[in-house]
Amino acid sequence: MDLKELYRDVILDHNRSPRNFGKLDPADAMAVGRNPLCGDKLDVTLRMEGDRLADVRFQGQGCAISVASASLMSEAVKGRRREEIEQLYQQVHALMTGHPGSADLGKLAALGGVAEFPARVKCASLCWHTLNAALNDTRAPVSTE
Repeated sequence: MDLKELYRDVILDHNRSPRNFGKLDPADAMAVGRNPLCGDKLDVTLRMEGDRLADVRFQGQGCAISVASASLMSEAVKGRRREEIEQLYQQVHALMTGHPGSADLGKLAALGGVAEFPARVKCASLCWHTLNAALNDTRAPVSTE
C-alpha cells in the first residue's frame, strides 16, 4: 500500500469512527482549540496519573483531517508519559511538514500525507497543540492562526 492509499484509508476510517470521542468528566485538565481558517473546533479533556496520561478524549467538529488526526493522536498518546508525548509530537510535526525522520510512527505515518497539502497542516496539528495546552494547563484558547 502506498502512502496516498494509507493516508486516504486511515483518514477516512478515523473520521467516520473517531476513537476516544467525547468528554471526560471529571477531567484533570482541558483545553480548547480553534482553527479559524477552516472552522475546526476541538476540546481536549484528559486524566493524569502522575506524569502519565491515563485517559484522553476530544470533542468538537471539523474537517475530516482534523477529526482523524485527533482520533489518531488520542490512540497514540494514551498511557504515555509527558516526555514521550512531546517527543511524539515533534516526530509527527516533522512528518506533517515534510521532514520525516526514521521513527516508526505506526498509523500516525498516515498524517505524512498532509505534507502535500500545506494548508491542511494546521488542521492536522490543531489537536496536538490543544493537547499540549491541556498538559501545560494553559487557560487561553489555542488557535492555529
